[in-house]
Amino acid sequence: MGEKDLEEEIMLKAQQNRKLARYMSSTRDLVEEQIRKAQQRGDFDNLAGAGKPLDLEENPFEPVEMRMAFKILKENDFAPYWIELGKEIDVAMEKLQQEIQYFKRYTELFWTDQHDDRALQRYQHKKELFYLEREADLVKIDKKILDFNLHCPTFRQGRRNLVIAKEMEKIINEIETTIARYQNP
Repeated sequence: MGEKDLEEEIMLKAQQNRKLARYMSSTRDLVEEQIRKAQQRGDFDNLAGAGKPLDLEENPFEPVEMRMAFKILKENDFAPYWIELGKEIDVAMEKLQQEIQYFKRYTELFWTDQHDDRALQRYQHKKELFYLEREADLVKIDKKILDFNLHCPTFRQGRRNLVIAKEMEKIINEIETTIARYQNP
């Protein structure tokens, strides 16, 4: 197939798609116009259940044979494993952020005063321990994310895996920036 033939085929398909797009948009406009006219006539004013909340208890996509089991689980505050795991991940990430903020505050308090070499060594030791503990936290969270993604019913609901080195770089940068502010005022 020559370049000219390919170009003609592309133009033909584009023309067909334009016609389809025009038809679809005109159909959508037609439906919206019919709904608007019905609203103006008051056709929707006295419908059964108007003003009442929708009953969203029943999931139409749920297998019929599983409805009773899901109902019992829901009434007893149970959720699927992957949802509970997602909650655990959120809690762990929140705890990680709190730990970072606590250590930043500790760093700020430490560097506001003058310290001898021994105090500085203790701080350096605490900082190294803090980095090791946060890296361990990130590894645990990443394992939970992997488990979550394996149990999650669709990939769209999955979570992005952590790149431990990048996350640690962010944490270290945050702490070192805090230190630099106090060392070089």
